[in-house]
Parts: sequence; C-alpha cells; structure tokens
Amino acid sequence: MHDRPETREQAVTVAAEQTSFFHPDVLSDPFAFYQATIPSQPVYHDTASGLYLVLSHRLVSEATGRTEDFSNNFQAVLSGARSEDPEVKAILADGWPQVDTLLTADPPVHTRFRKLVNLAFSAPRVNKLEAHIREIARDLIDTMLAKDDVNFIRDFAMPLPIRMISEQLGLTHEDPGTIKRWTDAFVDRLGGMVPRERELQCAREVVEFQHAIKAQMDLRRANPTDDLLSDLVHAEVEGERPLNDGELLSIVQQLLVAGNETTTATLAEGIILLARNPGELAKAKADPKIIPNMIEEMLRLASASSGIWRVMKQEAELGGVTLPAGAMVMMRYAAANRDPEKYENPDAFIADRANARTHLAFGRGIHMCVGNMLSRKEMTVAFEELLPRIAGITLTDEGAIAYHPNMMLRGPSSVPVRFERSP
Repeated sequence: MHDRPETREQAVTVAAEQTSFFHPDVLSDPFAFYQATIPSQPVYHDTASGLYLVLSHRLVSEATGRTEDFSNNFQAVLSGARSEDPEVKAILADGWPQVDTLLTADPPVHTRFRKLVNLAFSAPRVNKLEAHIREIARDLIDTMLAKDDVNFIRDFAMPLPIRMISEQLGLTHEDPGTIKRWTDAFVDRLGGMVPRERELQCAREVVEFQHAIKAQMDLRRANPTDDLLSDLVHAEVEGERPLNDGELLSIVQQLLVAGNETTTATLAEGIILLARNPGELAKAKADPKIIPNMIEEMLRLASASSGIWRVMKQEAELGGVTLPAGAMVMMRYAAANRDPEKYENPDAFIADRANARTHLAFGRGIHMCVGNMLSRKEMTVAFEELLPRIAGITLTDEGAIAYHPNMMLRGPSSVPVRFERSP
C-alpha cells in the first residue's frame, strides 16, 4: 500500500500514479485523493475506468435529489464482477434472481417497497428497543472487559448489531456467525474486487441464504409470528398483492447488510478514533451529553457506506460537467463528508463538532438508509455504556487494522485493543 502523502501537492499525484481511483491501494486509503481532488474537480472523471465520481458535499446533496436525471437502477453492478462467468451463473441458478426493490429501484417501484419497511424502523419502534439494546451492550461489555485479548470487532462491534437485526427479522435460530458470513458474501460481491474463488464462494453463500430465508418465509405464511419477516410476508404492495419470493429475499438481504455491516464498521472506526484522540475520549467521558453528537462525527469520518452508484437517465450537467446518458456515476459520500468547504479541518475528529450531523453517511433523499435511526441508537447506547467503564484505549496492533478494498463499503477487518478499566 502506498505511503500517505504528507502534502496536498504530493497527494495530487496519487490517483495518477495508481492509474485509477478504483485501484485497490487508493480504495484502501482514499483520503489523500479526496484532499487533492475535491477543491479542483468536485465531479471527477476517472479516465482509466470511464466512471464519474461526485465528491463535494454540495454536489452529492444536489445529485441525490435529482431522481429525474440520476437513476438508482444499477442492478447490473450489484450482480458481481463475474456475473457472466458460467460457473457463477450455474451456482446462482439454484436460487432466485435479484429483484429491484429498495436500493436499485426508482419511483414508483421504490416508493411502494419503501413504505413497507419504513414503519419497522420508525423512531417510536426504535425507541422501544432501547432498553433491550442496552441490556445486550452491557452483557457484551462485561464479557469483553473480562478478556486479556480483545478484538473489538469480534467481541462487540459485530455481535451487537447482528443480534439486533436478527431479532427484528425473527432469525434468532441462526448462529450470528452464519448471519455475518452471509452479509460478508453480499458485501464482497457488492464491492466487485474479490478474486474468482471468493466470487464463487460468495455465490454459494447467497444461494444458501436464499434457501434458508425461503424456508422461514414459508413457515410464517402458514403461521404468522411477531417479527419483521412475518410482517413482510403478509404485507401487500399498495393493496395490490403480497410480495413474491424474489422481492422478499431482496428486501431481507438488503436489511441484513444495512442492519449490521455499516454499524459494525462505524463502531470499530469509533474505537480507533477514540484511541488515537485521547483528548476527545476525555471530553466525552466528562460530558456524556455530547455522545450522540460524537456518534455523528464518527459516522462522518468513518462513512462506512463510502459511495453508491447512479446511472444517468439522460445527458445532464452537474457542477459544470456534462454527464452523458448511460454513464455510471458514483456518489462518493466519504469524500463529501470530508469536504473542506463544508467542514473546517475535515480530517480531524472533534467529538462536539457543531455541524457533524450534516454528514451524508446514510445517504440523502428518497434512498436514505431506512435503518439509520436503529443504527444511531445502537451506537449511542454502545458508547454510553462503554465509556464510563474505561479510562483509556490502546490499539495493541496497528498493523492488524487493515481495510480491504471495496468500491462501496469501507471498514477495518480487525481492531485489537486493550482497555484500561475505570477505577
């Protein structure tokens, strides 16, 4: 991996040296590229790939609202880098084809499906979950602080959101490791940068997930239960008809990823930020009321959903750049969240930053993450419970904190830490 440039002038050459923003080294550590490019090319044409990136906060905010020009119908991208590989196709043929429902649908299709899941993640419903989230967090913290060898992802950041989304969907019979394995498969295919053997493995695990969830759907069709999966099985789209199997599987797959992957990544990034900024840790410990704002700052800097695709429905202009019809355009949320025009000292972690909540970590507009309130609640509760019990955080192996290249999602794969217990 390249060494991070020390100056903006050095940073200007990063993308050119690596031939493309989508080079694995740049995706793993994209911040020098953002620093160099946002001020001068807020709409950046990656000539090596032919793709466009929208980088500035103002233009990402504008583009996400222009659904007449920027389409979310990018299903082909989500099919994986080797979707036409005969062996991949043969594996996936044993399951159900991907269906446009939430992430890859435009209105009016998107509108109908979104209504079905909005109520499940409403503020009143999420607030009712707070006591249970707190109970789970305390149990995990008790176990974690009793260990000498702590990996924050394994011991806390992964099990908390997986347990919550599994319970919401009524999948408590599944081992959390299985849920994680399935979501990793979805994410790796989404990222489009894994070797062929991993692509084949991901395809097998997607089909395994589909058959497992289909069995649970059939059980709920016969005997309704009190969970989100049962609600979806018995829901009707605008009073027209129940969702079919492909639509249900698509929605559950997206909810599983949205319900744990980005929360895990942001919790892990949050611990890294606190360990590297002990002054901000002390600030939050001294004044716990700033923890909700600190979560927004963690979301801004982590930007686990680093970017999302759009397809140009027609030729249109954005920020003085003409985008041709059919062009693939990525809304780069992670760049917008470090835009120096929007955020003073944008790479710094400031727990009480006044405008932290203006970030785009959950997207913006009609496709804003449906689970954002649940994710915020889980993270706020997590740090409200953890910070009073620790006096300090040490990263015990900086070299283990690796970021695997992924076009759309970013998060550390391992975070070994040592907590100093509060007296």
